[in-house]
Amino acid sequence: MSSLRETLKADLTTAMKARDEATVSTLRMVIAAVMNAEVAGNEAVVLSDEQVMAVLLAEGKKRTEAAQIYADNDRAEAAAKERSEYAIIERYLPAAMSDDELNAIVQEEAAKAAAAGATGGKAMGVVVKAVRERVGTGADGSRVSAAVKIALG
Repeated sequence: MSSLRETLKADLTTAMKARDEATVSTLRMVIAAVMNAEVAGNEAVVLSDEQVMAVLLAEGKKRTEAAQIYADNDRAEAAAKERSEYAIIERYLPAAMSDDELNAIVQEEAAKAAAAGATGGKAMGVVVKAVRERVGTGADGSRVSAAVKIALG
């Protein structure tokens, strides 16, 4: 089985042969972000698939936020470019967890926190941390915190 990093490079080669400029530029940007992450510390390391996935999630989040900012400022063309880049990155991300699945986990963790004596705002940090551990990359932090806020009322 090839690593996620190898898959990205192979897909870059395929996109170059197909002359798919959008995919080529996006994959080059993502691969550069992975390489930057590998040399960011005191010594160079090779990232695991989980660490590469974290880089992909961060790059995807940047595209989503940039698209929203462009849209808010009437720059539809730039927003569309960011969304198309996100669509390319999204191919490598795990499927997002449904709202029903996320809410079920939030309810379970909120009940555990309440049983331990933590309620309301005091339980927020405990519940968010527990939910994040359980959902992993299936839901981003903003979705988790919004669901927890609703659950805790």
